[in-house]
Parts: sequence; C-alpha cells; structure tokens
Amino acid sequence: MGMLRNGGREFGGLWKQRKRSVLSFSTLETHHNHKWSIKQVTKSNFAETLEELKTLISSSHFVSVSLRQTGSYSAPWHKLLPFDTFNTAYFKAKFAAERFQLLQFAVCPFTLSSSKLVAHPYNFHLFPRDELKIGMPSYAFSCQSSYLTSMAQEGFDFNVCIYDGISYLSRAQESAAKDRLGSPKIFDDVIPPLSTSVADALFVERIKSRVKHWRNACRDLSTKTDEALLRSLRKLVLESKEYGSRPSMSIDVCSERQVQLTLQMLKEFFEDLVPLVIPTKGGGTQDVKVVLTSSKEDKSLFQRELKSLEDAQNKQVRGFRELIDLISTSQKPIISHNSLNDFAFIYSKFIGPLPPDVDDFTHSLRSIFPHILDINHLMKEIGPLKNINNLPAAISHLKRRFFLNMDVEIPQHGKGDGDTIHGRNVLTISHLFAKLCSLLKITPHSFQSNSIHLAPALGGFANTFLPFSANTNSTESNHGELRIWTGDTRKVGTENVIFLWGFRGGMSAVSLKNILSKSHQIFSEEFDVRLVGGSCATLVFWHPGLSAAFLEIMSCGGVGCEPLKEMTAEGLRAASYETYEQVCRLGLWEADLSDALDKAMENDVPFSETNAKALPSEINWSNDYVINLEDL
Repeated sequence: MGMLRNGGREFGGLWKQRKRSVLSFSTLETHHNHKWSIKQVTKSNFAETLEELKTLISSSHFVSVSLRQTGSYSAPWHKLLPFDTFNTAYFKAKFAAERFQLLQFAVCPFTLSSSKLVAHPYNFHLFPRDELKIGMPSYAFSCQSSYLTSMAQEGFDFNVCIYDGISYLSRAQESAAKDRLGSPKIFDDVIPPLSTSVADALFVERIKSRVKHWRNACRDLSTKTDEALLRSLRKLVLESKEYGSRPSMSIDVCSERQVQLTLQMLKEFFEDLVPLVIPTKGGGTQDVKVVLTSSKEDKSLFQRELKSLEDAQNKQVRGFRELIDLISTSQKPIISHNSLNDFAFIYSKFIGPLPPDVDDFTHSLRSIFPHILDINHLMKEIGPLKNINNLPAAISHLKRRFFLNMDVEIPQHGKGDGDTIHGRNVLTISHLFAKLCSLLKITPHSFQSNSIHLAPALGGFANTFLPFSANTNSTESNHGELRIWTGDTRKVGTENVIFLWGFRGGMSAVSLKNILSKSHQIFSEEFDVRLVGGSCATLVFWHPGLSAAFLEIMSCGGVGCEPLKEMTAEGLRAASYETYEQVCRLGLWEADLSDALDKAMENDVPFSETNAKALPSEINWSNDYVINLEDL
C-alpha cells in the first residue's frame, strides 16, 4: 500500500513536468466513430445470456458493475455531504436503497494484459414484478423525476422495462416464497433429537407400524388383479394417494420435533421410501408425505426428478438474482464506482433487509463478495485525479496528462446493441480501472483468473467503503459565499461540529458568521460556518472544548450575553454532531434538516454507544471528496 501511495505521488509530480500529450484511446473514447457493442438483456433473452456469462465470469480477472436507479435522495441533505462519517453515509445509502428501485444493472467481466483490455459488457433491464402471484416483491418504490428524465433523454424504453424487465427475489424473499408456495422439501441430513421421551417412543412406534402396514399393503396391491372399485376402496381405507405415478401417504405431525422423529425413523427402517416435508404458508411444517419407490434405481430417479423440479422453480423465483449468485460464487474481485451506495442497493434487492449497523453490513457483505474495489480510492493515489469525483472528468484528466496506450476489445457475444448509451458506465469503469492499474504499476501477471485471492498490490484498496479518502494534501479554494481558509485541507473531529438552525431565512454563511462573531466572546477563537440547505448550517470550532461550551451556553438560552440571548429568543437552536447522526439512524428523513433535528431533540432518544461509532472519527472539511451522484 505504501509503495502504491509513493507511486501515486510520483505520477502526481510527473504530470506537471510533461507537456500535454495525446492519450491513445480506443473504442471507448471515440464512441462517435465506433459502434458500441453492449448487449441489452431482458426477460426474453436472460436464460441464454446467463449461460454465456457463466463461462465469461469464470475466465475473467475482474467483474465491473454499474447501476441505474429511480433516484438516490429525496432532499439535498440526504445525499453524501462533506461532513458525513462512515455511519451517517451508510444510513443515507440504506435509506436510498430501501426507498428507490433498480431499473438497470450493467455487468462487465474483463481481463487485462500489458496494454489490452478485453471486456464483455451486458446491460440488464430489471423490474420487480410479482411473477409468482404471492405478493413479492413489494410494488411500492419512489421515483426521482430528474433521474427518470435523464433516462428518457437517453432513449430508455420504460415499456420494455415494465413488460419485459427481469424480475427477482432476494435470498430472504426466496425463502419466504417457498413457504408460501408450499413446495415439498427433501431432507438428506436428518438431525436426530439428543434425547427421547416415552411420548416420543410411543409416537415413533405408532407411525412406524402405520407406515409398515401401508407399505406392505401397497406392495400386495401391486400383485393383485382386483377390480378397480376394490382397489380404490383399499386405497381409501389405507389413506393411500398417488404422487405422480407412485403411491404416497401423509403423516400428520404436531411439532418440528415430531418431524425430526419421523424422518429419523423412515431413514432407519425403510430404504425404499422417500420422505417429503410439506411446509405451511406460515413457515412451519404441515405434514410429512411418504412416497414409495419400486427399487433403488426408481428411488434415485425420483430424487433426481424432484431435484430438477426444485431447481426449475428456484430459477423462476430468483430471476435476476441468478446472476448475483453466479458472481458471488465465482469470488471474482468486483470493480465499482461509489461502492457504498451501489452495494447498499445490491444487498437490499438481492440479499435481504439491510443490517441496522454499518459494521454488520460490511461483515455480511464480505461473506458474499470478498473483494470489492472502488475506483474512487485508486484515483486518490494519482496526483491530478485526487480531487476528481466523477468518471467523465477522470477520463478527461487522464487523456490530457498521460500517454497510455490501452487497446479495448469488445468481442461480440450474441446480439449486441450498437451505439447504445445504456450500460456505458460499466465499460468506462473497466477502462478507467485498467489505466489506473497501469499508472500505479500493478502488473498484469498479478491477475489470475483461476485464483480467489486478490493481488497483494490491490489488497489495500479492497472493501474500503469510506465516503472519502483519509489522506489528502489538496488545497481548498473559495467557493461562493463561504469564507474558507487557505492552505492544506484540515480534518475536524465530529465533536467539534455543531448544527445551527432557526436563523433568519435567506442569510448567507458569511452573514451568519459575522453575526455570530459579534454575539459572544467564544467566537473570538477561529471558527467556520457553512450552510446545509437554506435553513441549517454547520459550525466548526478549531479549538477543542469550545463546541461543548457553546452548546452549554445555548442550553441556557444565551443568558449572560445579550446578542446571543436575542438570537436564541428569535428561534436559533444548536445541536451536536451526535444529534445529526441520531437523525440518520432513526430515519428522520424530513425535507429540511432543521425539521429533522427538531424531531430528534423532541424524541430525546438516548444515543447508544454502540451506534455512536464514527469511522473515521474525523471528517474532511472539504467538498473535494464528495461523490456527485448526478455526474455518474
């Protein structure tokens, strides 16, 4: 990691010394003169595409992903802001993932050689349709008009999405769906109870006797030539039914313990019987169905038939999640841009409900996708890219400042959609990653398509979901009305950040800072003010202890200082960063941050130490490290 950072500084200084040189870009930068080949995938061609991707993902070095949602935030303060910690950034990503919906999911397996990128881009159109008529997934989701407008301008066909988009269920929803469908389950591994009671023994003997009598009668019936009526009466008396073409009977059970006792008894005494557990809609067990087979070969055939039916139903239930599971099983490193937001969506839609805590989220996510690389963090290692927050700007900077000969090959796989804009970002992510690896001197021999281990040179960048880089030397300049200091960007601890609201509307940050500086002697020390929307502001004290002292003064109504007392009487309020984090944790997503802060203070919910973790505990007081979602 240290070597790469040094390499980044080396290149950061090198570009200043070089004259501008023409960057040798291939199909990706000359898309106006070249037909792009990005395969558009809908429900009608999903099955064949999945088979193609099985081979491509297996032989690839990396898999890049890019999402298009119906929105990402409902109010300006809901998006990622400069002062957000890992905790608050996760809460915001969680809110967006639970509120908005995915309509496109682009996937691109690719391999890298010394100067060649071979990419296989696919763009999947999704829609959460209730294919099985069981009330899942939920039909309700929000849409942000600017996102839909942008997609419409790009020629996105909403009719195709709604009527032919690929549906899906998450892993958690799939389990619930199987229970609702009442699909029989085969249990190969039976766990016998640790101890049995007299009641258990009586139950087992009663069921064993009944099954034995039914089994013998069925075999006896198969050798007799009785009339059809007599045969039907015998089956009625024996409570025998047909499961397909094979005899079957049901065993009533009252508890899961009786289920295990029954399965253990059948496995021990009857080799020619296949037990099926029939679930109830509530998730319990309705009964155990026993199917009689004629031979070992017939038993194996029946089990294969059941497995085939189960697999077919599972595919229908999972839908697009088949691809998510394929990527997860491959253990390939995943390349993304804005990984925290993207994988909050992926987890919410395809895995299950998002965990309430960011640590639980990252731990669970690593068990599914062990290596996630966000190109934002690689970009911070290159001098001129350190302050770049979107893909087009990064490509433009590379083109102007470095000579990198990188050929891009996009083989045709099935029917591609030439010159399409849909799914383009996934190609840009792949291409930018290849160029960053070249600049950081991460050699191609480090990539092994048959290895589940990440190259050591990339290990330091994996699974880093922090919203912005922790190390920066960039200089901040003035931005509009904000009075910003010169020199290196400084970090500020969250304990030194205060939120102010209730001041007069239309007031600028400069005006508010001037008024505060004259209101109390505590403002004789260095402090800064920035607006968050039109009705709230952040106040930063650069000397420790002053923020706590100011909050104490505000809690007393500004007594002892007439100007501050007057402002407090007019409605000025203040809260700590902990209150802001509590707003995000409790999901108080009001349109105005000031209203959300009011609600948090009214609720007066104790903020637990567990949820008060801030990773990092310091925040970068800079706009340079905010991902602008609208530029993606």
